[in-house]
Amino acid sequence: MESKCIVIEENNCGYPLDKFCIPKHYEDDLEKVLVPAGLINDRIERLARDIKNDFSDEGIVGLCVLKGGYKFFTDLLDKIKQLNRSLEVSVPLAVDFIRLKSYVDDKSTGQIEVIGGDNLENLAGKNVLVVEDIVDTGRTMKKLLEILGSIKPKSVKVASLLVKRTPRSVGYKPDYIGFEIPEMFVVGYALDYNEYFRDLNHICVLNDVGMKKYKK
Repeated sequence: MESKCIVIEENNCGYPLDKFCIPKHYEDDLEKVLVPAGLINDRIERLARDIKNDFSDEGIVGLCVLKGGYKFFTDLLDKIKQLNRSLEVSVPLAVDFIRLKSYVDDKSTGQIEVIGGDNLENLAGKNVLVVEDIVDTGRTMKKLLEILGSIKPKSVKVASLLVKRTPRSVGYKPDYIGFEIPEMFVVGYALDYNEYFRDLNHICVLNDVGMKKYKK
């Protein structure tokens, strides 16, 4: 069965840091570039087309999971809006935001805490597209979907830029996936480690130096 995403295998060597523009203050903290910014951009363009085709002319409320999802969310919706301008059938778009907490340092706690966002009752009866940066074990997303289900939206689909292959996974897979990656801690493209590395354009693998330097 053909994968519905780009699969990055365990033995993928990535790309040397010196072949890309990396902020000087992060050079010693990263092991390699795993997914370059250009590849991220092209993959999001294809995801936007798939989402546009699936929803046709039905309205979507894009629900951004803050903070890590903001870059993917912005770029994805911009590309859907570009399609709206160039095609005969367009998808009405609205936006909403939610902020969750499930990580301490590099570990998922398995507990989901809603710590910010609008009143989710506004999503009742609507097509909701949850936009997330990464799905790790899947526990956080499953719990969020339970919360959303209690509000009774018309439909809920999930787009995640990354899905991590891990034996800790509960088996959950989003409807739209950018890249499936091995179990490694990645930063960049708004994915953070204790609020650092959001300003990095590429998705990179964090090394032990970076782990220790920015550990809380």
